[in-house]
Amino acid sequence: MTAPRPAPSALAGVRYGAVVRHADDRGAMREIWRASMAGELTAAETGDRPGTSPAYVQANLSSSRAGVLRGLHLHRRQLDRWLVANGRAWVALVDVRPMLAGGDAPAVEHRELGPDEWVLIPAGVAHGFLALEPLDLVYFVTSEYDGTDELGFAWDDTLAAIPWPVVEAAPDGRPILSQRDRSNPSLRELVERLRTG
Repeated sequence: MTAPRPAPSALAGVRYGAVVRHADDRGAMREIWRASMAGELTAAETGDRPGTSPAYVQANLSSSRAGVLRGLHLHRRQLDRWLVANGRAWVALVDVRPMLAGGDAPAVEHRELGPDEWVLIPAGVAHGFLALEPLDLVYFVTSEYDGTDELGFAWDDTLAAIPWPVVEAAPDGRPILSQRDRSNPSLRELVERLRTG
């Protein structure tokens, strides 16, 4: 049995897919990652130095209640592979690479992911998600966390112009954010800092 093939991404290096759930009256089993199925990672995708052999080195589980927005986060030296274990996520991707190369605007893509669906996010593509319902998201990364590559910009940045869904449960319709995500700079400020730094 194979998983359905989702529509391809318009962003270079971004890939979507789904894992197969094998279920019976006892419950279910999912193979969430297998090296032979994941394909070879390239240094260009992961932000590693040329000549290295990138690999996944850490896995995390993020649990969010409905209405939580995490992002927009950006890595220059890390590729992420997200898998929705339970719940639904409204995912936004912002390709910052054209701006870092001198362009004026990013490329933006968004879609909803449900249980067993995944997305591969290369270095240079900012990412965030809104939990549409209680959400468990497993993510594999190609760099161990040390804080030096944790960048981000405002979730409601006008240049990225992401049409986030309204959070129905919130009186003001706005998402629940971490302190970090509430204080992120604008996309222009971040890009300028990266260009000159």
